[in-house]
Parts: sequence; C-alpha cells; structure tokens
Amino acid sequence: MGDYFQTVVDLDADEAGAAELAERAVAWLVSEGIVLADREVCVLGQPLGHPPGPHWSRAVADDDPDGEPCDGLAVHTGPTVFDSGQDEPEAVTCPRCRTTTDLSDEGEEEDEGEGVWPRFSEAITDWQDTGHADVTCPACARDVPLSEWLWTDDRLAVGRLGLEFWNWPELSDDFRARLAAVLDGHRTAYLWGKL
Repeated sequence: MGDYFQTVVDLDADEAGAAELAERAVAWLVSEGIVLADREVCVLGQPLGHPPGPHWSRAVADDDPDGEPCDGLAVHTGPTVFDSGQDEPEAVTCPRCRTTTDLSDEGEEEDEGEGVWPRFSEAITDWQDTGHADVTCPACARDVPLSEWLWTDDRLAVGRLGLEFWNWPELSDDFRARLAAVLDGHRTAYLWGKL
C-alpha cells in the first residue's frame, strides 16, 4: 500500500528569505482552513506537522475520489533535494544553453572518463551539506548552480523551501497557483511520490 506525498517546492527562495516565506505560506494555509496552526505528530520523517484543517478540500481537485487526507503538512526549510521517492531523474536541462542531458544511460562515458550522473550526485551531496553546488554543463562547459538546473520530469527539485503534504488527495492546479502567489510569485515545482 504505502504512503503518498505531494511536495510544492519554491525554486526561487533564497537562504535569507526561505524561513519568512515558510511562515507566510503556513499562515495563509491556516487562514484558509486548509491546515491547523497547532502542530502534532502527523507526517512521516518529521517529529511534527500541521494536520488537515476543516477546509482542506480547498486545496484538492474537486473530482479526486481519494477521500479525506489522513496525515498532515511537513514544512522543510534549508538546502534540500526533494525527490519523488522513486527512480532517479532521467534528464536535466542547462538553463544557460538549453541543452538537455540524458542521465539515464549510465553506461555512456564522457570524454573525461566519468558519466554525467556522478557529477549531479556529488553536487546533490554538496548542496545538502553546504547549500551551494555547481555542475559543469557537458554541452556548454559553463558552471551552473545545482538549484538552477531544470529537471525534465517530476522526480527531483532543488530548493530551500518545500511544503510536503502526506497522504492527501491530489492538490489542484488552482491551489498550487494560489500558493505560488503567496510565495511572491516564485517558480515552483510539484513532485508526487510514494514510499
């Protein structure tokens, strides 16, 4: 059976603003009745989270047959690599030259003698440890911050703020757009996963 989660990641939140944006997002969710202000044990991997509020349905698709959420909201701030809990990402696009690099073929070697995925794997570790990491684009040879790469699937996102809804019906497009507006109109990524 397993547990399901949906994460909305703010891709533009910086180190100085992530905590304030998280507070603003939670305050908005509480004011809308989507989650409760008081935290309790209701999310996996975190000691406390915000349980669903009386108007949780304002966040979900109207036609979703999955019923009520049975767990809550976990708020993550700080340098985090959010993933879907499933497979590794298949491809990534350089924001400088717009070249998409396939990450799924680990048998292919680059001219330097190592595959592309190890570069990203090392950068992911550095990002989580320090909050900073660059990856050299295999196409244009420019160093690009890990947080600026564009992942071509919904398996991975890099950011400093993530709102993770555990075992909720599918979040609606409208809700995600309203949440992005609360986050100063920042770019967001939406990941769905299962453990």
